[in-house]
Amino acid sequence: MQHLAPRREGGELGQGRVRAALAALLEAYLGRRSAARVQAGAARRGTGETIRAALLSADLRDFTALSEATEPAAVIAALDAWFDRIAGAVHAFGGEVLKFIGDGVLAIFPVAGAPAEACEAALRAVVAARAGMAHLDAVRQAPQGLPPLPFGAALHLGEILWGNIGAADRLDFTAIGPAVNLVSRLEGLCRPLGRSVLISGAVAAETTTPLVPLGEHGLRGIAAPCPVFTLPDA
Repeated sequence: MQHLAPRREGGELGQGRVRAALAALLEAYLGRRSAARVQAGAARRGTGETIRAALLSADLRDFTALSEATEPAAVIAALDAWFDRIAGAVHAFGGEVLKFIGDGVLAIFPVAGAPAEACEAALRAVVAARAGMAHLDAVRQAPQGLPPLPFGAALHLGEILWGNIGAADRLDFTAIGPAVNLVSRLEGLCRPLGRSVLISGAVAAETTTPLVPLGEHGLRGIAAPCPVFTLPDA
């Protein structure tokens, strides 16, 4: 009796589907570039690289008060709608969301060529996010009678360490460094300065987009004062 060799096509196809599903899962949680790094083997604590990038830090205003007066399901729906707009704008212009922190987001636009290209992409993403949130606020207010979701955003250009950081049994693929600290502190100036978008001097030096200078401002934990700019209508 002749024995036929087992067919492997089905097994290989199944393995391919599993790999594709795992890749999609990694990308959903880490972002496209970060997921690719992990899949390529950058999965050990302490592994990372220094890159230059335009950074975007943004969060919602008065969201703590809103969440305390709103049903949890409505809070989640509001957060999802906000993240859809800001993350969608980041991805549309070639950036990558590194993390969501409560109602905040940190995103990067890595410098692949001229720094001006990354800065312009980050600026266009902020403009697109503002337009998306304006439309969302109109929908929330008119038909639904819900309050608007104001937000603040800051942009900076600098070097970051991008890689695995954390405990031996729990890692986070993220970015750290002085540039990350600066963009976070700069975003915190949005409320005191009454602006929804703030831009560092490092980004302003690389863009031809018309900006409004707001002078130099001290940032908590940052030694040198930071030249600050904004968009004309922000």
